[in-house]
Amino acid sequence: MIHKLSDVQSTNIGENTNIWQFCVVLKDAKIGNNCNINAQVLIENDVIIGDNVTVKSGVQIWDGIIIEDNVFIGPNVTFTNDFTPRSKQYPNEFLNTTIKQGASIGANSTIIGGTTIEKYAMIGAGSVVTKNIGIQELWYGNPVKHQGYVCKCGQKCDEILTCNECKGK
Repeated sequence: MIHKLSDVQSTNIGENTNIWQFCVVLKDAKIGNNCNINAQVLIENDVIIGDNVTVKSGVQIWDGIIIEDNVFIGPNVTFTNDFTPRSKQYPNEFLNTTIKQGASIGANSTIIGGTTIEKYAMIGAGSVVTKNIGIQELWYGNPVKHQGYVCKCGQKCDEILTCNECKGK
């Protein structure tokens, strides 16, 4: 379902993906199956979004960003792709950022271009990510600091990487 008040130029949209009102999706963007792109989201051309991804309202996904399957992007998350931005001066190449499978990024976080957030990692709301984040690591703060680990289900756990509730299933 693509809302009639959106401007979706891409034909690379998977089945059962919803794109809500006031979104702009440029022609070369690729969005997988069963995604939910909430209102007021901008997705540029050189963007790949996997399956089962949720992008909450107010997010801009710039060129050079890859979001793998089962990722959650909270409201008003900010991505960057240029270390030295100037009006009408473009870099030879934009910075690449990858959000790996199952990762979650909390509301109002800023992700500096060129970073990788690994599988099942969790970034707390309001964080500023300036470095790569490891598998199942929990980070939050400004700048982010390592605060522990999360199970694949999202519960806090220890270095074993599984919680007592789901046992890592």
